[in-house]
Amino acid sequence: MSKREVYEQKTEELILPIVEGNGFELVDVEYVKEGSNWYLRAYIDKPGGIAVDDCEVVSRAFSEILDREDYIEDTYIFEVSSPGLGRPLKKEKDFKRSLGEEVEIRTYRAIDRQKEFTGILKSYDKDTVTIEYEDGEPKTFERSEIALIRLALDF
Repeated sequence: MSKREVYEQKTEELILPIVEGNGFELVDVEYVKEGSNWYLRAYIDKPGGIAVDDCEVVSRAFSEILDREDYIEDTYIFEVSSPGLGRPLKKEKDFKRSLGEEVEIRTYRAIDRQKEFTGILKSYDKDTVTIEYEDGEPKTFERSEIALIRLALDF
């Protein structure tokens, strides 16, 4: 496992009781470098959406644990945030919740001369994701081909 994966997994283990104890869902944890800064981010959600106060509650409680455990070598910025409208589907529960919904898929490489696809999420397993186009035509993608999958945003 990479250092990034270790940090994300450890963070998820430690923050989950705080998030669930407040009635929220832990959507994702990421440890990423943006510019010259490292960021440790926890994304939380709840029915009706997350407010700034919700993020603050989790941030304050978890900051104490981060100080005590001190398991991240680098200097980093810790943030707690809502996953936003364009949240990616990553975990089993995300896919399950999104069955029958319109999703956008971006692939690493062009497939049939395109890299972006939109359709209704029909099925998924550990290796594949299948969507259905408006005309009823199904399209199956290998998960290894997918750079990003998220709920489609209609404005």
